[in-house]
Amino acid sequence: MTTQTEKIKRRYNRVAQIYDWLDKPMESFMFSEWRDILVGEVSGKTLEVGVGTGKNIPFYPEDVDLTAIDFSPAMLEQAREKFKDDPKNITFLEMDVEDMRFEDETFDFVVTSCVFCSVPHPVQGLKEIRRVLKPGGQLRMLEHVRSSHEVIGKLMDWLNFIPVNIWGANINRETVDNLKKAGFEDIKVTELWKDIVKLIEVEKG
Repeated sequence: MTTQTEKIKRRYNRVAQIYDWLDKPMESFMFSEWRDILVGEVSGKTLEVGVGTGKNIPFYPEDVDLTAIDFSPAMLEQAREKFKDDPKNITFLEMDVEDMRFEDETFDFVVTSCVFCSVPHPVQGLKEIRRVLKPGGQLRMLEHVRSSHEVIGKLMDWLNFIPVNIWGANINRETVDNLKKAGFEDIKVTELWKDIVKLIEVEKG
């Protein structure tokens, strides 16, 4: 694990107990509706990367076979405690998306939401996701990215140092381009809020 990863991990460990409170303004901004779109129709063996405190879990179908990972043990413990009595089949594991301990072609679906702003080496993480997806499996992402609008994009670049140093999250990631660098093709993008919050769907060929 890199020094940068350890630094971000420590930050999430520190805020785990109050994370839901800190994130409440974002969550009230249509994120519940978007989470239902993200995971409401997944099926089979599913991996959620960066499960955090488990905000997506209530929206999964009851029959999902869900493996939920996070590199922050404190965040993972919040999710595990919150959903310990949930009837869904959920396995919680501490794991880093850049170096996952799963066999190749394990999962039918992989899900991420507001995760790849914080992954230190996003292309490596996406390559790992592609590795563990079955052929024909689908990656579904709810992510915020850098705006393609010239002025807004430059503003996001200029302000990026603030969330990076406080939280470890980048607001100017080029996630669609990173998917291509990781070997994904035929990427479907749905704009959810301006061109910043996106639903990204891509099938492994």
